[in-house]
Amino acid sequence: MLSDRPLDCQQPFEEPPYSTWGDAQHGPEPMPDWVITDLNALDSELGVLKTGKEADVHLVQRAVPDGAQSLVAAKRYRPSEHRMFHRDTGYQEGRRTRRSRDSRAMANRTGYGRDLLAGKWAAAEFDALGRLWQAGAPVPYPIQLLGAELMLEFIGEPDGAAAPRLAQCRPSSAELTDLFTQCVDAMLVLARAGYAHGDLSAFNMLVHRGRLVLIDLPQIVDLVANPQGPTYLERDCRNVCRWFAARGLATPEFDLLFGDLMAEAVARW
Repeated sequence: MLSDRPLDCQQPFEEPPYSTWGDAQHGPEPMPDWVITDLNALDSELGVLKTGKEADVHLVQRAVPDGAQSLVAAKRYRPSEHRMFHRDTGYQEGRRTRRSRDSRAMANRTGYGRDLLAGKWAAAEFDALGRLWQAGAPVPYPIQLLGAELMLEFIGEPDGAAAPRLAQCRPSSAELTDLFTQCVDAMLVLARAGYAHGDLSAFNMLVHRGRLVLIDLPQIVDLVANPQGPTYLERDCRNVCRWFAARGLATPEFDLLFGDLMAEAVARW
């Protein structure tokens, strides 16, 4: 569960490991100035932010001894024997795998294939976050990718208190209107880039100081390459409109929102 309380800064490892920056694939340019690239930096584990079926998210402090430091979120996909990649077949449509052996292994869910899937999910999310961040979407900055571990911008407070999910919030009427507007604007940015979130709900959005941030994008759907893309986008629209409407906001019918988003996506084509 995503914590909405400050972490107690649990005792880090006696000898924190050095930063893995030198071995990892890096996020897009221009890089935010808070990203620490010094190879002498140490990564200290501070606690678990969220547990899930496919991955856990940990809070990590990356710090240069007597120098700069920052909090980051490390999303680590589970070992193959503990993973439950559900509903992934539809999301994977349109994603290419060159080696036929790898394709067969993933289709048959062998141990090797499930490990490959973990890497593909992490890489897909890293790539999508980079594209969307550059497009101006409200998503965490993807710091680095190493194997099945994705390091992201931590959305929360300096004391380690994670931003709450939208589902945990009790916004006022004015706040609800603003958050819905932010959500639609974010979905428009994705549609213009040719994507649907694919699993958008109040549980996959954070609210930090009034700002809405989309998270959990390993299943992001290409509206062009994936034949089921419009179906996933329609479901995103339904989920969003129903959640806000249930809290008293006069939202448009989800099919109207879907039509507007598809029009933006088609215009891009």
